[in-house]
Amino acid sequence: MKLTMAIAMTGMAAALLTAPALAQDVRPNDVKQDRKDIRQDRRDLGGDRRDIRQDRRDIQQDTKDIRGDRRDLSADRRELAADRKAGDKDAVKGDLKDIRADRKDLNADVKDRRADAKDLRKDRRDRRQDRRDLRQDRKDLKADQAAK
Repeated sequence: MKLTMAIAMTGMAAALLTAPALAQDVRPNDVKQDRKDIRQDRRDLGGDRRDIRQDRRDIQQDTKDIRGDRRDLSADRRELAADRKAGDKDAVKGDLKDIRADRKDLNADVKDRRADAKDLRKDRRDRRQDRRDLRQDRKDLKADQAAK
């Protein structure tokens, strides 16, 4: 019994003596780098917020353009119906040309709004990732400071 107790105590003492050597070696550069990472993540978050704000504005503007194009298209269709009723072939031809141009504008604006919505989703994803990075860098800094 005494022999096992002595072996156990010796093993415990050896473990306690080698534990600091096994601990992570923390250099001042690690803390410095963690702080740099945190600053960069904050800058990235600010940029992402700006991008998101701008994407929202772009989507609003595209939505307004689409509404205007639909109004123009509706007015052109009314003119076309009136010109057909009046029997004015030259005006009908011009109205059809206007309708084609307005449809083209409408489709381009819809396409722009889709692209802006896609950018907004991407920027939101980036912001979420930057938040995660910032949290992780803060944890790393805390761990490095505690290990010092």
